[in-house]
Amino acid sequence: MNIILIILLGLIIGSFLNVCIYRIAREESISFPPSHCTSCGYNLKPKDLIPVFSYIFLRGRCRNCKEKISIQYPLVEVLNACLYTMIYLKFGFTVDFFKFCLFASLLIVIGFIDFKTKYVYNSTVIFGVVSGIVFDMLIWIETKAIPWDYIVGAFIGFGVIYLIVILTHGMGEGDIDIALICGLFLGIKGIIITLFIAIILGGVVSAVILILKLKDKKSEIAFGPYLAIGGVIACLYGNLLLEMYLKLFF
Repeated sequence: MNIILIILLGLIIGSFLNVCIYRIAREESISFPPSHCTSCGYNLKPKDLIPVFSYIFLRGRCRNCKEKISIQYPLVEVLNACLYTMIYLKFGFTVDFFKFCLFASLLIVIGFIDFKTKYVYNSTVIFGVVSGIVFDMLIWIETKAIPWDYIVGAFIGFGVIYLIVILTHGMGEGDIDIALICGLFLGIKGIIITLFIAIILGGVVSAVILILKLKDKKSEIAFGPYLAIGGVIACLYGNLLLEMYLKLFF
């Protein structure tokens, strides 16, 4: 029963994330006006807003104008539900569950927006930084000790990407903010794993794109999605990956 509730929660919040992805990129309010078709302006009814199922029943088209609805909408809903379920299975119904669910959802929003626009918006950065600080303060209150692990993790994330941006001009300044947020949520080990995965994955994908000539060398490739993927993997499997690495080389 808990798993079903977690899946429903993930789907519902995933539907809201779609609103955030669409409207933040256009610098619109995420609360007003109500959800509507972006093609004809038709105000969506409750039966049009059921995550995944509405998309299936409507065959991926607007009820009013029959314009195609992006497959992104059900994909984001399912992705968010899957991540919530995996986080629940790892952490149970704890503070860490809420912390990393928020973290995962935020990375979905940032990653999708950056992929589509090559831009990281201040509203998502501010929300991420404030949220990370709040959870770190909860650790401080609970343990009576300053959460240096997360503070240093934030500095590592910020510093590494900042140096790469300054030295290579190969990344955008928004990537610095994403790495800072990941450090606040994941700590030292987590941010190191995040950066390692993001750099390797980003390098491999970029190489494939260039080899297949899908883009030329001067084309911009968003790095934010790779940081988001790295952050989620570090959250779920960071300790396991670190143990495997140490056993392999030491």
